[in-house]
Amino acid sequence: QLSLFRLTAKRLFSTSHSSVDPKEMKKFQLLAHKWWDEEGDYAALHSMNDIRVPFIRDTLLNMSSNYHLGSPLSGIKILDVGCGGGLLSEPLGRLGASVTGIDPLEDNIRTADQHKSFDPVLAKRIQYKSSSLDEMVEECMETFDVIVASEVVEHVADLETFIKCCSQVLKPEGSLFITTINKTQLSYILGIVVAEKIAGIVPEGTHEWEKFVPPEELQRLLESHGFSVQAVNGMLYNPLTGSWSWMESTSINYAMHAVKSGAGGPSSATESLSEMESEQRSATAGTS
Repeated sequence: QLSLFRLTAKRLFSTSHSSVDPKEMKKFQLLAHKWWDEEGDYAALHSMNDIRVPFIRDTLLNMSSNYHLGSPLSGIKILDVGCGGGLLSEPLGRLGASVTGIDPLEDNIRTADQHKSFDPVLAKRIQYKSSSLDEMVEECMETFDVIVASEVVEHVADLETFIKCCSQVLKPEGSLFITTINKTQLSYILGIVVAEKIAGIVPEGTHEWEKFVPPEELQRLLESHGFSVQAVNGMLYNPLTGSWSWMESTSINYAMHAVKSGAGGPSSATESLSEMESEQRSATAGTS
């Protein structure tokens, strides 16, 4: 087993995907078998489903005229990026969606695959893949209706590359859902000092405050890559009850929903400008 770990670790750290951070991989490798322990290290992620799943479901239903009773997300192709052990992929699959869960850690994928195999319905609706988002771009251009990146962007090596990849694999007018942690003094105190060092809600070393992303910065990055931000909602975790709730302030955790511009929509103002210039040049060339 140890040699297998060494082999996997060696393979992981020899790869150089631009959005995957090897240090982050090493951290999560040690927790790969703990995903489905609802009282364990991932308890807060289990209870986050109580608000993040309805947020995704209701937002998508409000945008759609098709409604399948019992399977409201039927016919929707979702990419769950950094799916871990499948904590979010499974409830989305139960709502009828066709889910592809990706994670660069093979041990996470093994855990997710094993857990979904207990439910024949999920086994058909969900497929898991040990892959980075960068690798998906090559084979899945404009493939997915929805991308979910929940508690992921604070772990990626290069956020701009990550968002660019999201845009590439998402269909025009597709939805991107992100949940993450703001970069504030409060998020440092609660997210790292209290959650990791005092209360032990998450394992120590899980987060680096420097990698937390303010909503304004995330919105700016999204808009520069052809997304329109539709909603930003603050989230609050109560460690005493182990439950999440929505709040107005985004100073700690927040959820964001953004929509990719429609077919032919420019992914940035500069691209739009260069397109116009080249059109003018070709029009001039045609008349000369």
